[in-house]
Amino acid sequence: MTTNKRGKVYLVGAGPGDPGLMTLKGKECLHSADVVVYDYLANSAFLDYAGDGAELIYVGKKGGCHTKTQEEISSLITNKALEGKMVVRLKGGDPFVFGRGGEESQELARAGVDFEVVPGVTSAIAVPAYAGIPLTHRDHASSVAFITGHEDPTKETSSIAWDKLATGVDTLVFLMGVKTLPMIAENLLASGRSPDTPVAVIENGTTPGQRTTEARLKDIARVFEKADIKPPAIIVLGDVVSLRDKLNWFESMPLFGKKIVVTRATEQASGFLKSLSRLGASCIEFPTIEVVPPDDDWRALDRAIGIIETYEWLLFTSANGVRYFLERLYMCGRDVRDLQGRRIGAIGPKTAQAWSDLGIRPDLVPSEYRAEAVVAALEQYGVKGTKVLLPRATVARDILPEELRKMGASVDVIPAYRTRKPDHDTERVRGMFARGEIDMVTFTSSSTVTNFVDMFGPDPKDLAKSMAEVTVACIGPITAKTAEEKGFHVSLMPSEYTIEALTEGIREYFAPETSLE
Repeated sequence: MTTNKRGKVYLVGAGPGDPGLMTLKGKECLHSADVVVYDYLANSAFLDYAGDGAELIYVGKKGGCHTKTQEEISSLITNKALEGKMVVRLKGGDPFVFGRGGEESQELARAGVDFEVVPGVTSAIAVPAYAGIPLTHRDHASSVAFITGHEDPTKETSSIAWDKLATGVDTLVFLMGVKTLPMIAENLLASGRSPDTPVAVIENGTTPGQRTTEARLKDIARVFEKADIKPPAIIVLGDVVSLRDKLNWFESMPLFGKKIVVTRATEQASGFLKSLSRLGASCIEFPTIEVVPPDDDWRALDRAIGIIETYEWLLFTSANGVRYFLERLYMCGRDVRDLQGRRIGAIGPKTAQAWSDLGIRPDLVPSEYRAEAVVAALEQYGVKGTKVLLPRATVARDILPEELRKMGASVDVIPAYRTRKPDHDTERVRGMFARGEIDMVTFTSSSTVTNFVDMFGPDPKDLAKSMAEVTVACIGPITAKTAEEKGFHVSLMPSEYTIEALTEGIREYFAPETSLE
C-alpha cells in the first residue's frame, strides 16, 4: 500500500534517566509520533509521553543481549518513514554521544528520508552533576574528555591514545566502561596517570537508584570488584571527584533511596508523587482506587440538580464530589449562577480549593477534616428544617447524613461517583515486599487500604506479615483505624489530615534532622 504522506524520523535523546531532563522538543515529538522505536531506557516513564495510538517497538540491548542488529534498526526506521509515518527513534542520553545516532542518520540520508536530530542531556555531564562532581572547575580542571569504554570490537587496534589522555586531560569521563574498568585503570597507570587520582563510578545516575563508589586509581579495580558494580554506570576520573564531599546534593536529599508505594488514585496522585520525588524518593505508583461514574449513570444526580433551588445546603466531602457535581451541572444546561442562595460546605482544603478556583468561597470549611467536625460546625447554623444535598462517593461513611438528620435536617445523599479496584498485576510489588525493597506504603483513605489488601489475596494477615518491616503511613485517623483493623501497624499519621502534612510527616520520619521548622 502506498501513501502520498511524507514520513520523517526524529532522532531524539531521552536523557540519562530523570524524566525531568527530557527536552521539551523531545517530549513534543513523542506526543506526535506514529511510531516510537526505542532502546533500553533508564526510565520507561518516557514512553508515557507517546500518544495513545503510537506503535511502540523495542530494539534495545541490556547486558549484551541484542534484540536487533544495528543494520536491522536502521532498516526499520527507514521503512517506517517511507510508509509515510512520523518516527521517533528514542535513545538514552544524546543520540550523537556514543549513541550511534550518526550511523542511523547516515542511513536515513542515503535512503532520502527526512530526519531531525533532537539532542538529549547526555549522561556524560548529567550523571556526574547528580553525583556532585563538576567536570570543570577553575581550581581543579580546565579540560575534559569523553571516552567510550566499549570500542567497536571489529576494529583491529584501539583508537584511544592512552598516553595523551593520561597526562594531557584533567577530567576523564568513560561511558559503557563497567566491564573494562580494570583495563582502563591499567592503561592509565601505565601511561603515567597518578595512582592517587580520585575516581568515582556512578551507577543508575540521575535516578533514585543512584549509587556512587569512590576510590583512588590504584585501588579502583579491587574496590570495583568488591562493590559489585552493574551497568549502566559512568566513570569519572580527576581531581574534581574530590569536590563531591561538599557538593553531593542529590544523594543527600532527605528521602533519597527510599522506596515508597503510593496507593492513591492516579488522577489524584500526581502532586503527591511529585512532592515525594522532589525529596529524593523512588515512588512506586500502585493506585488501589479508580474514580468512575456512579452505577446509575448520573440519573439520581441529574434529578437533584433539576431541583437545586430546593436545597439550602450543598455539602461536599471530597474534590471528586465537587468535580463530578459541576460536570453534571453544566451537562444539565446549568452553571454556578444557579447555585445562588445555596450555602456550600467543604470538608478539607482541597475540597474548598475546588470551589475557590471558581471564585466561590465555601460558607463552611471545618478546622478538622472529617464528618464529625462538619456536624459540630453546622450546629451553629441551626440546620433544623433545612434541606441538604450531599453529593459523594457511592460507598461512604454514614455518620454525616445520620447526624444531620438527628439535627432535624432533610438530607439527600446522592452518588456523584464511585471508586473501584483497578485491574493490577500485583506480582511486581509482591516481589518487592518479599525482597525487602519497600520502605513505606502510604494510604490516603480507608478505600485505599481495603482495596490494597483485597488485591493481594484473601488473607490480610499474610500481607501484614510480609510487610512487617515496612512503614505504614496514613493520612488520618479513619484511614489509620482501617489499616490497623487489617493487621497493619501504623507508624505515621500527621496531625493535619492533608497530603501536604503527610508529605512533611514522611520527610520528618526518615530525615528528622532536615525537616522544616
